[in-house]
Amino acid sequence: MLCVLNKPKMSTKEDYDCIVIGAGVQGSFTAYQLAKQNKKTLLLEQFILPHTRGSSHGQTRIIRKAYEQDFYTHMMEECYQLWAQLEREADVKLYRRTGLLVMGPEKAPDYQLIKNTLQRNLVPTVILKREDFSQHIPHVNLSDGDEALVDTTAGVLYADRALKTVQGQFQKLGGVIKDGQKVTDIKPGPVVTVSTSSGVYRAKSLVITAGAWANTVLSHVGLQLPLQVVRINVCYWKEKLPGSYDVKCRFPCFLQVECKEAKDHIYGLPSNEYPGLIKVCYHTGSETDPDERDKQTDRSDIELLQRYIARCFPGLVPEPAVVESCMYTVTPDRHFVLDCHPTYSNIVIGAGFSGHGFKFGPIVGKLLCELSQGEVPSYDLSPFRIRRFQAKSKAAL
Repeated sequence: MLCVLNKPKMSTKEDYDCIVIGAGVQGSFTAYQLAKQNKKTLLLEQFILPHTRGSSHGQTRIIRKAYEQDFYTHMMEECYQLWAQLEREADVKLYRRTGLLVMGPEKAPDYQLIKNTLQRNLVPTVILKREDFSQHIPHVNLSDGDEALVDTTAGVLYADRALKTVQGQFQKLGGVIKDGQKVTDIKPGPVVTVSTSSGVYRAKSLVITAGAWANTVLSHVGLQLPLQVVRINVCYWKEKLPGSYDVKCRFPCFLQVECKEAKDHIYGLPSNEYPGLIKVCYHTGSETDPDERDKQTDRSDIELLQRYIARCFPGLVPEPAVVESCMYTVTPDRHFVLDCHPTYSNIVIGAGFSGHGFKFGPIVGKLLCELSQGEVPSYDLSPFRIRRFQAKSKAAL
C-alpha cells in the first residue's frame, strides 16, 4: 500500500494590504506613509533601482512656496515640515535653503499671481527694486520692464538622496520593494490582483504612480487620462569665472516667468552637481514615447536658452557643457491627478505631475495613502480630480 504525503500547495500569490506601482518619488512616499500606518505594503518598479529612465532622478530639484495658486502654497507649508521630519528620522541632509529669485514682466499675469499669492499667504518675501537689483543679485541682467522678488524660504532638494532615503525608511518599517517587475495585468475587485513579469500579488488596495507610463498601466483597468509625455533637455552651463553662481556664494535658484525668448518658464539652480556648472532649463519639451525618449533630438529649447543666457547671464558660457534628459507627464491644466478610479474605489491614481511635483512628494504620499485607506483627505482635492477632464470633454461635444 502506497503512503501518499499531503504536501501543501505552493502559492505563487503574495497578499498585501496595499500595492504601489512605480517607485519614483510619489510612489516611494506613498509606500512609506502606508508602512507608517502599519500597512503591509509592496512597492513595485519596472526598472532595476536606481535608474534614470523616469522623472525622479538627478541630484537636485527646486523647493518653493512661490506659486500662482493658493492651494499649492498651502500644501507646501506642511510639505516643508514633512521633508524636515524625514531628515530627522534618517539623519540625512535633504534640503539647502538658497531662496528663489522670481523675475518677470511687471504686468505679466503669472508674475503678479505669484507675487500676490506669496504676500497673501505671508510667505517671507523680499521685493527687489531695479536700482538695487545688481547689488543683491550680481552677474544677472534684469530684463527691461521686469520686476523681481525672492521667496526666501525656497531652496534646493537633493533629489537622488531624497529618493534613496525615503525608500530606505520604507524598508526599515518592513516595506517590500521589488524592482525589475513590469506590470503585465491588473484584475480589479475587492482584492486587486497585480501580475508582473516575475510574480502575482494581491492587495486590498492599489496605488498607481507610474509616471510617464501611467496610461500604460491604467489601460489594464480600463482608464486613459489626457496625459502628454514630454522629454526635457536638462542643461548645465559653465561659469566663466568659477564661483560666480555657486550655492556657497549664496546664489539663489531662479524662475524667469516670461521673457522675449520664451513664453514658458525658464528655471535654474546654482552650481551643485557639476562644479563650475549651473543648471538652467526650459520648463517644457517635445512630446515623446517614454520607451523611445532617447530618439527625441529636438534642440529648439537649447537654442532658446542660449539666447536667454547670452542676454541675461553674462557670467555663463552660452553653450551647454552637459545635456541630460528627464520626462514630464503633463496634464492639460498642469495640475496633478490625485483621485480614485471612477469605477474601482480601491484603486488610487497619482499622475500628471507636470514637471513640478518632486517637491510635493511627502504630501502627495500622505494624500494617496489617505485615499487608499478610504479616509477623508487632508486637503481639498477638487483641483486634482479626474472629473475635471470629463467635464471639459462633455462641454466640447
